[in-house]
Amino acid sequence: MSHPRVLVLYNEPTLPADHPDADSEHDIVDTADCMVKIVEAAGLPVARFGFTDDPHALMHGLGQHAPDVVFNLYEGTAAWGNTEAFVTGILEMLRIPFTGSATQALILARSKSLTKQLLLGANLPTAKFVAIDGVEPVPLNPLGWPVIVKPGREDASVGIDQSSVVTTQEQLEARVAHLRRTYGPAVLFEQFLLGREFHVAVWEQDGTARALPFSEIFFHETDGPDALWPIVSFDAKWKENSRDYKATPVVNPAVVEPTLERRVSETALQAFRLLSCRDYARIDFRVVDSVPYILEVNPNPCISPLAGVAEALSSAGVPFAAFALDLIRSALRRGPKPALADFHPLKLLQPVSQA
Repeated sequence: MSHPRVLVLYNEPTLPADHPDADSEHDIVDTADCMVKIVEAAGLPVARFGFTDDPHALMHGLGQHAPDVVFNLYEGTAAWGNTEAFVTGILEMLRIPFTGSATQALILARSKSLTKQLLLGANLPTAKFVAIDGVEPVPLNPLGWPVIVKPGREDASVGIDQSSVVTTQEQLEARVAHLRRTYGPAVLFEQFLLGREFHVAVWEQDGTARALPFSEIFFHETDGPDALWPIVSFDAKWKENSRDYKATPVVNPAVVEPTLERRVSETALQAFRLLSCRDYARIDFRVVDSVPYILEVNPNPCISPLAGVAEALSSAGVPFAAFALDLIRSALRRGPKPALADFHPLKLLQPVSQA
């Protein structure tokens, strides 16, 4: 019996290397290289394919490689993040198994305000917030100061920096205007919570999800006239030489007392199921007075061997390669796919002749 053909699919970077948001986008190329090496070492035929947002290019690549399973690392383009879900939608329509979450979870999680509404509806704690999805004037802040202002449809801390935390209405309006110009009209601001921050990786095997050992983010340089706000900014996540990065060391496993550990784990698993996440995800928390407030739900988070999910796997005693190969096995079990002899994706793009 022949081995299944694996295609590592990822988004080709579109931002120039000197763009302030480029680091998060270019990281995916290294992750794709790592996955190809893991699959090759396991003796499986593998190819890699990067593209931007051209569906013709995607269909051509799928037709050329005819994969039995796609290792999906596609995160959407910098200018059009929704393409993350568009790509999985195409894979679903073509009945090609793929790793990670399905389209529904990616669409839900892409909207921060919708995610928070779902969390509140399920009685899962999250910070109070105000969503501004159009171009209407910024409302007066009803939440008290400070608040943190976020792009409504970005991830990977894109659009988050030290100016994201504001303490006056004037600052709030200026920050909303900046995000609208830079990332589009969807913006939200939320109550700024002070407390311990945990990032919890969830891994699903054979339909059973479990929370892996937590990562805790520590915040330094938070006092004095030049103090930093205790946040995981874009620089803190991606720019190793930045002040923010050096001031936010991450420890895994976190030292957590058992009652709080159970509470955070249970809440993470509830959020994972609520948004229909699959295979793996990361849930971010701020804990205030022993209550774990959900900051973000991240289906298909970064799985670079240097990132937080890999650290959590290491703390759990799981080899990273075993995790990656298990994702492929899970996707294959989900099958099916069309017979390769009849699989010509480009035909789907041809106009239908009228009788």
